[in-house]
Amino acid sequence: MERPQWSAIRGVIDDLQQTIENAAQTRQQMMEITGTAWSDDRMIKAVVGPRGQLVELEIDPRVYRTPNSKALAASILSTVRAAVEDANKQTKEIIDKVMPKDRGLGVIGKTDFDVLMESHDADLSKALKKNEEDGRGFLP
Repeated sequence: MERPQWSAIRGVIDDLQQTIENAAQTRQQMMEITGTAWSDDRMIKAVVGPRGQLVELEIDPRVYRTPNSKALAASILSTVRAAVEDANKQTKEIIDKVMPKDRGLGVIGKTDFDVLMESHDADLSKALKKNEEDGRGFLP
């Protein structure tokens, strides 16, 4: 029987304690996140909040010079998606800084948090289904 790696276990416990102590500050940082993106033609600007909800949308009046509702809708959607990606990237950076490191124990393991943060709502079910098919589920 292999002996436990007590120093590694202690390191994980210390990391967890630090994460708990910093929880309020981390929560505040995450609540202040905004993601911003511009369309390729710079006619549309989208700003989303920390949960990806649209909080600001600017449309340059010049888009109405050549009206095309389908193209406008597609541009708005892609711009909002880019803003959500920006917010998700910021959230992931905060979480990567504060989450405990595994310390090689395999105790915490790799979660599919990245899949959650990097997938748009429209694509999330497909990404999670792929993980299930790969035998990983949500927490492999």
